[in-house]
Amino acid sequence: MSMQIEIDLASGVPPYEQIRSQVVAHASAGRLRAGDRLPTIRALAVDLGVAAGTVARAYRELETSGVVVTRRRTGTVVADGAPATDVGLGRAAAEFVAAARARGLTDEAVVDLVRGTLLTPLGDGRSG
Repeated sequence: MSMQIEIDLASGVPPYEQIRSQVVAHASAGRLRAGDRLPTIRALAVDLGVAAGTVARAYRELETSGVVVTRRRTGTVVADGAPATDVGLGRAAAEFVAAARARGLTDEAVVDLVRGTLLTPLGDGRSG
């Protein structure tokens, strides 16, 4: 398993949401696969310098959305039905991020752009 998570405490995005979204991104990109074990809540909290409750909340939300399952003996693992992006969309996303960074956008600005696009109904005539 190869999972790197980084927390930006200066971001307006709560740390638990940063953890949740990064785990989903790793699963979607295929860096996490069904059955891969996530770090324990305590270990990840120490690594990230956040409270254990922050990681626990992220893991709960991941479990609620079906990305992970938690069992006493195996810990928290990626669920069999975890969302996975097809390779073409993953490549398109990587190209989009590379183009945005080449134009000087910060990662937060890229995420804001995507969120704004998601909130815009298709076919309303607006484009970026």
